[in-house]
Amino acid sequence: MNTGRQRWLIAALAVAVLTLMGSVAAVAAGVGSQTVTSRPAAGYGPPMMGAGGMMGGTGGAMMGGSGPAGSWQTGGRYGLPGDGHAVTTTGAATTRAQAFADELGAGLHAGEVMQFANGYYSELLTASGAGATEVLIDPATGAVSVEYGPAMMWNTRYGMHPTGDVPAQVTPGQAVTDAQAWLDAQHSGLTADDATTFPGYYTLHTVHGVKIVGMMSVNAVTAAIWYHTWHGAFITMTGA
Repeated sequence: MNTGRQRWLIAALAVAVLTLMGSVAAVAAGVGSQTVTSRPAAGYGPPMMGAGGMMGGTGGAMMGGSGPAGSWQTGGRYGLPGDGHAVTTTGAATTRAQAFADELGAGLHAGEVMQFANGYYSELLTASGAGATEVLIDPATGAVSVEYGPAMMWNTRYGMHPTGDVPAQVTPGQAVTDAQAWLDAQHSGLTADDATTFPGYYTLHTVHGVKIVGMMSVNAVTAAIWYHTWHGAFITMTGA
């Protein structure tokens, strides 16, 4: 091999290595800063699967498959099959959320229920009123499933990777501050509301003025952000 070709190959290799190092550094810098996942606007159900796990998200793929929400873990800790009745009110959504809470046991009960364009959302609370987990109710079938995103991936008691109680490194107040900083950069004009504590993370309403727009979560250990893009437009909530 002539000297000129050797020099060309060495230079090309150096450029490739520097490019790879830059990419790795960029990825490393972004880890923990934000996690955003999306959903098609066609009602709630199990997350669509992709090569990297949940569509548009990060972390491991959710186990199961397709079909109505809950069918991928019938009668288990992640879902409750539909009862064949459409859910058209927050009261009916509360009933379905409570049915799933009863399946999980431990004295859980349905808390705040919200109606969005794509379906219903409900908190599940402990007997003392603390946040346990979050669920989605399919308006077409009444199926209930643990909410994909933070409730599945970050919840240290009721999620896919239960580790028990983990000391929080982020306070509720800091979660609001971090959420607001992310909103200022990504969704100007929105404000982060108070943080509700769940095992391993916090969930907050996002508001425009005094009107609820959506929801987002902050990891209680890493401060990573997960914006809930799957709900659709906010309609109403219990007590509204």
